[in-house]
Amino acid sequence: MNHHDTIVALATPSGAGAIAVIRISGQEAISIASEVFQSIHQKDITKQKSHTLHLGHIVDGNKILDQVLLSIFKGSNSYTGENTIEISCHGSTFIQQQIIQLLLRKGCRMAQAGEFTLRSFLNGKMDLSQAEAVADLISSDNEAAHQIAMNQMRGGFSNEIAKLREELLNFASLIELELDFAEEDVEFADRSQFNDLLNRIEFVLKRLIDSFAVGNVIKNGIPVAIVGEPNVGKSTLLNALLNEERAIVSDIAGTTRDTIEDELVIDGIGFRFIDTAGIRETKDLVESIGIQKTFEKIEQAQVVLYLVNGLQLTSNTQLDTFINEIGKIQNQYPQKALIIVVNKKDLISTDALTIINNRIDIFQAELSTVNSKLFTNFISAKNKEGIDDLKNQLLSFVNTGALRNNETIVTNTRHYDSLLKALEEIQKVKYGMQTNLPSDLMAIDIKQALYYFGEITGQVSNDELLGNIFANFCIGK
Repeated sequence: MNHHDTIVALATPSGAGAIAVIRISGQEAISIASEVFQSIHQKDITKQKSHTLHLGHIVDGNKILDQVLLSIFKGSNSYTGENTIEISCHGSTFIQQQIIQLLLRKGCRMAQAGEFTLRSFLNGKMDLSQAEAVADLISSDNEAAHQIAMNQMRGGFSNEIAKLREELLNFASLIELELDFAEEDVEFADRSQFNDLLNRIEFVLKRLIDSFAVGNVIKNGIPVAIVGEPNVGKSTLLNALLNEERAIVSDIAGTTRDTIEDELVIDGIGFRFIDTAGIRETKDLVESIGIQKTFEKIEQAQVVLYLVNGLQLTSNTQLDTFINEIGKIQNQYPQKALIIVVNKKDLISTDALTIINNRIDIFQAELSTVNSKLFTNFISAKNKEGIDDLKNQLLSFVNTGALRNNETIVTNTRHYDSLLKALEEIQKVKYGMQTNLPSDLMAIDIKQALYYFGEITGQVSNDELLGNIFANFCIGK
């Protein structure tokens, strides 16, 4: 693909609106725009300063297409690092297409997905991780995802990686120098300092790798499955959490036969709630399919809300049966956070609530040596009692401390993969230090670690990698 020609695309969402922005970028952007733009003050836009606005008309010969506001950004002072024009026109889809088609006839080419940001990367305006953060910022739909994307776009992540890479590169240069003077047995790289650096790099890499568990769920939302027997109030709970009548509520067991999903943002963190079909034995073919989907959704979820009707736990026999069911779920999905949600607390006597709570506490104590991911909440879904406590419980599963402290959080799978590979190479170098591995062999592992660092920021890249990354962008960005 030619990245030196002039491209054009709609920068705002497609469809009608109050205004639309058409973006042009390339060496000929200003001269092409000057052919179709007539300033109301008769200004020659080829002679105007960067970062200026001009009111005028887009004309096709003697035909006026629209009155517009034209913005000029020159060279390295623009988003792409090359001459850029932005035309703010009225939001009619007809006007948008007429202007874009006119610009194409004047010599522009239609931009590919993400090509404006790709040019920004190629022109040194941002590194690759910052460019990817642009896409994350556009797609962010909650405060936490927005905060992480903003931090990465400002260079928080890439600066941390670049600093480590620079220090490692300095030592790599000294080791290469030693190899040049191998016959003289000269040591230029202080081995104790090098070991300290390796320990520091290993610590930072492990921290960044561990942060991916939090970053990934913040970026994509935390899936929460609401499960339980039929008619215990799962749909009522979903409606209470969302504060709207999202799911059909009925006294008829088996009303929910398919999964219902919706999203809720709690203190800036996105949660995807999945109301599932009730778990029971049934001969109804359609309901059986719904129950099968329930177990599929449990597999996909990170948190499972197991809802039970508290009125059905008032005898020891009922309690024992329920605890056995919880034990089966816990054994089947040991890595998932499981919240026992006891519903209809408003209809249960204080003594009965105490008995239920004590019995579950004993079960949790027995389980704590194996798995501590079991929690209990008492609610009344119908009256919305205990819903706020349940939301706080869900929020506690996300480590928001890193967000509050503005720590770097990894959200990109590509970065995560490169960090894992870089850590593996650093650990090889550490092992080489401990076993007195020859410098020429250690140098190979150091170069490989530097390669993976460079992959993250784009200091090492290829057309296939760039194509895969920017193909996920919208056209006008």
